[in-house]
Amino acid sequence: MQTARIKLISNDIAQVNSTCEQISAIAEKTGVTMKGPIPLPTKKLKLTTRKSPDGEGKASWDRFEMRIHKRLIDLSVDERALRLIMRIPIPKGLNIEIEMLER
Repeated sequence: MQTARIKLISNDIAQVNSTCEQISAIAEKTGVTMKGPIPLPTKKLKLTTRKSPDGEGKASWDRFEMRIHKRLIDLSVDERALRLIMRIPIPKGLNIEIEMLER
């Protein structure tokens, strides 16, 4: 039996959650078995820079952080369901990886 593993990656959690809801709605409508969405650990990219450009004056710092959210969904393969998933509008900044697994 084949399964499709869908991995969603974005720095906007709302985009990830809305796409997961759309995929789960398609799975319910077509009747395929779905596992997930499984939240993977959030990656935090941190950057600390000095505010003053020349190094003189007060030692004040700016701290920036970008969080990368990931979700994992496993679907049993159904041609109709995969076609519907391929037609989901993908927001800008959201990466989707679809991998076919043999189980």
